Amino acid sequence: MLQFVSTRFLRALVTLFIIVTFAFIVLRLAGDPAERFFDPATPQEVVNAFRHEWGLDQPIWVQFYRYIIAVLHGDLGNSMRENRPAMETVLARLPATLWIMVPTLFLKTIIGVAAGMTAALYRNSTFDRLIMSASVFGFTVPAFVLALVLALIFAVQLRWLPSGGYATPYHMILPIATLSIAGAATVARYTRSSMVEVLGRPFVRTAAAKGVRSRQVVTRHVLPNAAIPIVTVFGFMLGNVVGGAVVVESVFSWPGIGRLLVSSVQSRDLAVVQVILLLIGVMMVFSNLFIDLLYGLIDPRMRGGKTQAA
Repeated sequence: MLQFVSTRFLRALVTLFIIVTFAFIVLRLAGDPAERFFDPATPQEVVNAFRHEWGLDQPIWVQFYRYIIAVLHGDLGNSMRENRPAMETVLARLPATLWIMVPTLFLKTIIGVAAGMTAALYRNSTFDRLIMSASVFGFTVPAFVLALVLALIFAVQLRWLPSGGYATPYHMILPIATLSIAGAATVARYTRSSMVEVLGRPFVRTAAAKGVRSRQVVTRHVLPNAAIPIVTVFGFMLGNVVGGAVVVESVFSWPGIGRLLVSSVQSRDLAVVQVILLLIGVMMVFSNLFIDLLYGLIDPRMRGGKTQAA
């Protein structure tokens, strides 16, 4: 187990380094932040002073070296727009994102698993066709289209809910609904596919032939053996908690990290973008590590170095 965790931890560090490197280079190649912060009529001396203050006049390899050294010392840079530590700027928006992403994570998992189980247990029935049709719709419709449709119906036409903002709990409903529909559709498809496969295995038929109740067959035999794909999907959703609401936050004017990322990219606020991408990378890496550990708990055959190597 120690070797397993150590290997995953080293891979996590390499992954984070690749993320940081890629983000750093792409952001520098995308354009000069001074072009976003200053009008074309601004004196060149002012622009040069700005670029010198933020180290933008140095070769890119020098900038990267200084950035890596600063990160290793816990300094993730300052926001060009707000002139304060970029981490403070990001953490100030984190609670707003968690307010919609945490309920979304639970809703789409519960609804998706329940819908997928129902479709699998009643496969080829009307329930199955209706659930899978709804899943295909929720999976294929882009998030921004679904968000606009929900806002048009419930905010503009019916006027039941606000179309955007952050003032009351009612403002959370449409963003959560938008994210939950797509997520639940994905979970339902994987759950149904995995359960249908397990339901056709001999040990399930044997358990049913021995007179084991249907509920016990499902809970004791089918679900544990169908859990690996479901847990994998859950891991992706868990890792995407921070960055999964970029489009939805923009549509509903929700002041979270997703909206901050969009505005920071537009304004070339380099340090803020790098902190957000690093935070997303950390979430993805550690969620994958968490899921790998869950694999060992769910399926004992996946424990140990030999199994991992295989």
